[in-house]
Amino acid sequence: DFLDIMPGKEATDKAAATARMVRKGAHGKTIKVRTSVRFYRPKTLSLPRKPKYLSRSSPRLPRLDNWAVIKKPLASERAIKQIEDANTLVLIVDVRSNKQQIKRAVEERYDCKVVKVRTLIRPDGQKKAYVMLKAHQDALDVANRIGIV
Repeated sequence: DFLDIMPGKEATDKAAATARMVRKGAHGKTIKVRTSVRFYRPKTLSLPRKPKYLSRSSPRLPRLDNWAVIKKPLASERAIKQIEDANTLVLIVDVRSNKQQIKRAVEERYDCKVVKVRTLIRPDGQKKAYVMLKAHQDALDVANRIGIV
């Protein structure tokens, strides 16, 4: 059949494109012009990890729970004065604990609302926390429940 040997439209287009490329000539690789003296390694694809097994057999327990944060309440004369006058509990806490942990521990252990926590590191290396309670809660009542006063 004569129509079967006749090249189709796609074949003629492809041949014309190839002829254009031959006439134009092959061009070499273009070199990137560097504008900086420093070379920054390009960011490549970083896939998320897909571990075959757990790196730890059981999850770690938190180091500081509510019972580890508060070591003991302070019952010095000055601490008692703070309880009576400023509605503030004075506690010795773990050195690694922060104000948010101290606040949460006091609220959960002593069942009271905390307004503010101020901390300091004593010269003997222990951390002291001044825990200010809300106005409607009496620090003296909480101290009595704890057993300070």
